[in-house]
Amino acid sequence: MAKIKYGIAGCGRIARVHADEILVLPQAELAAICDIDSRALRNFACCYGVKGYRDYRKMLEEQDLDVVVICTPSGLHAQMGILAAQSGKHVLVEKPLALTLADADMLIDACEKAGVVLSVVMQKRFNRFFQKLKSAVEEGRFGKLSHAGATVRWNRDEAYFLSNPWRGRKAEDGGVVMNQAIHIVDILSWLMGRVESVFAYTATRCRPIEAEDVGVAVLKFKSGALGVIEAASTVYPRNLEQTVAVFGEKGTVVIGGEKADRVMTWQFNEAREDNQITRPEEVADCPMESGHQAVLQDMMKTILTGGRPAVDGREGRKALEIVLGIYRSSETGMPVYFR
Repeated sequence: MAKIKYGIAGCGRIARVHADEILVLPQAELAAICDIDSRALRNFACCYGVKGYRDYRKMLEEQDLDVVVICTPSGLHAQMGILAAQSGKHVLVEKPLALTLADADMLIDACEKAGVVLSVVMQKRFNRFFQKLKSAVEEGRFGKLSHAGATVRWNRDEAYFLSNPWRGRKAEDGGVVMNQAIHIVDILSWLMGRVESVFAYTATRCRPIEAEDVGVAVLKFKSGALGVIEAASTVYPRNLEQTVAVFGEKGTVVIGGEKADRVMTWQFNEAREDNQITRPEEVADCPMESGHQAVLQDMMKTILTGGRPAVDGREGRKALEIVLGIYRSSETGMPVYFR
């Protein structure tokens, strides 16, 4: 079976995560890399033994790629994804899908018109604990859901933002809600369903950036359940936690840890023999699978067998819409209502 050939746009930290995972997948091949930074490009191409391009269009024209992975600053995701789709390449885009709903819609439309797969990197959905939590919600084990919470208490210091001039800029990156917290925003909406309204505050308290470094929001879901989001990149002195909690009349689940990779609480009023998570200490230190590898495998499965990826463009758009609602509410001081 021929290997699926990947090209990566961008040579930053997350690009290396994708490259490392592509190399361990027997069905995948890393064929090319692109970046406008000649030094970063040279180092990356040499490290991974692939052809490097400074011209993105030239990479698309010259390389017989199956998939382009977009790992550039967030403000470039839509236009680079559209170019890849127009050249007949499948598109795997790092979060967020785009920085505006208009750009997201253009990218979704371009991929649909070209007949190519569009997938968004929301790797938390492949976390086995979140998978089990999703099943518990769908099976009605919580009874009536009362509320849920999502928290990102992380540290991104001044050196992080100075490492690249685009970090923390509204037009290229976004702030802590868009950049760091969008994963748990996605998980929250995936678990709880459509959001009816949101009211939020954001602020730039500690970091020398244009966008926010802390934000809080309250949500009302269409089901009537409530939600709370807290996101900060100001936590001293290092990352503290990434937590999702779901509460209902018959159950409580809290998944936490620094990367949401530990079951802190798993309690239901009705015990089940097939429930593999009975006590947090039984699974707390169990190693977690690579989320990016799962995303890549899901993309390849979709290409080879048809169907839709776990997080296609329209799914990825949902979290973006909530984040933009948080920003709009913070700017206007008013709640934002969703259709």
